[in-house]
Amino acid sequence: MSSIWERGVKLPKFETVKSDKKVDVLIIGGGMAGLLCGHFLQERGVKYAIIEKGRIAGGVTKNTTAKITSQHGLIYSGLCRDFGQEKAAAYLRANELALAQYRKMAAEINCDFEEKTNFIYTTEDKGKILDEVEAVEKIGGKAIYPEQAEVPYKIEAAVGFAQQAQFNPLKFISAIAPDLAIYEESFATKIDKEHFGYSVTVVNGQGRTVKFNADRVIVATHFPFMDKYGMYFMKMYQQRSYVLALKDAAKVNGMYIGNRQKGDKLYNLSFRSYKDYLILGGCGARTGTKCGAFDELREAAKTYYPESKEAAAWATQDCMTLDGIPYIGRYTKKKEGLYVATGFNKWGMTNSMAAAMVLTGNMDKELAEIFRPDRSMMKPQLFINGLESAKNLMKPVGHRCTHLGCALKWNKAEKTWDCPCHGSRFEEDGPVIDNPAQKNLKG
Repeated sequence: MSSIWERGVKLPKFETVKSDKKVDVLIIGGGMAGLLCGHFLQERGVKYAIIEKGRIAGGVTKNTTAKITSQHGLIYSGLCRDFGQEKAAAYLRANELALAQYRKMAAEINCDFEEKTNFIYTTEDKGKILDEVEAVEKIGGKAIYPEQAEVPYKIEAAVGFAQQAQFNPLKFISAIAPDLAIYEESFATKIDKEHFGYSVTVVNGQGRTVKFNADRVIVATHFPFMDKYGMYFMKMYQQRSYVLALKDAAKVNGMYIGNRQKGDKLYNLSFRSYKDYLILGGCGARTGTKCGAFDELREAAKTYYPESKEAAAWATQDCMTLDGIPYIGRYTKKKEGLYVATGFNKWGMTNSMAAAMVLTGNMDKELAEIFRPDRSMMKPQLFINGLESAKNLMKPVGHRCTHLGCALKWNKAEKTWDCPCHGSRFEEDGPVIDNPAQKNLKG
C-alpha cells in the first residue's frame, strides 16, 4: 500500500548520526514541517540539523492528498465566533502567506504545482455555507459561492477560494532536501534541559546512543513524544482517513471536500485530479474506532465511477486539536527554546509551511500568536478526549499501547493494532508505526 506520490520519485538518502553533535537548532522530524524549518534556517546561515527516526517523508507527508489552501473546512465562521474577527483574519493571512511561499518556491521546482480553486461543499446544510461566506468576507477574504460542483452527486451549496494549489509533495521534497543537514535512522528518545540549551538523546542506526546539544529544539514529529510538558495527549486525538487513486474516472478541475458531519459517508468525499488519476478520499474516523475504510471508498468508486480502475490505495493520519487551530510555538510556556509544530487538522501541507515560517522567524509575531500552544484548553473536545481515554484504559484486553496503556483495537483493513486514545499504531507483530508511542509492543 503506497501513495501515488511515491511512484517515479527517488528521495535522497542520508547517513545516520555517528557521534555527538553541537548545533544552534535541532529539528526532530523529517516530514514536510521539519524539512521546511531546515530549509529556512539554512537560508539564514544558522547551524542546524534535522534528525529523522526512519527515512525523510516516510510518515504522514507521503500519504497526504497534497492540497495547499488557506480554506480549512468551514473554519472561519467558527473562528470569528470563538476568537473574534481579528484572530480569524490572522489565521487566514498566515495561511495565505504559506500558500504564497509554496508558489514562490515551486516556480523553481518541478513538482507538478498547479493553481486550482478549492471548494468546501455540503449536501445537507446550506446555512453553514452561507455563514462561512459571510465570515470570510468580514475578515477581508474573497469567497466564491458557486451554484454547481463537479462532484458526482447533488449538493446544496459550496464555498470556494480561488488561486489555491495542489502539487506532488515528494517531488518538492526531492528538490529541497539534498543540500539540507539531515541524519536519517536517528531516533530521538529523550530531551533534557541543560544550563545552556538542551541535550537530546538519540539512538542511531547501529543502536548506539549519541547526544545532540542545541540552543533550541523544534519537535516536528507529527504527534509530540514528550508527555510531561504541554498536555498534548489531552489536547489532541488522531484521525485516520483513506484515499484511492482511480484511472479512467472523470477528472475535476477544482479541489473538493465535503463538510457533512454525520450520515452516509458516500456523500462526504474529497476529490482532486493528478495527471491521469482522480484522487478520491474520505471515510475518516478517530484512529482505533470502527469505520468503512477502503471498503467504503471502493463502494463509492463503484457507484460513481463504475468504469474506473484502482491504481493505488493508501491511508493517512491527522492530529486534531481542540479548536481546529494547530499548535505552533513554545512546547510549553515555561520551556524557553523548546518548540513544537503539531495539530494540522487535515491541512498538513499549508500548515507545515506556516509552522516553518513561524518557527524560523519568517512570519510576523502578530500572526504567529494565533497558533500559540498555551491557549485555553476549555473546549468540548477536551472532555470527549478524556472520556475516550478513560474508557479504553479500563478495558480488560491483552494488547495495550506502550504510550499510556490504552486498549488497542485491531484494524482489519490495514492489519495493524491502533490506539483510540492518542492514535499510536503498531504492526501486527509489534513494531511501532505511528507515535506518540515510542516503544514496540511486547511479543
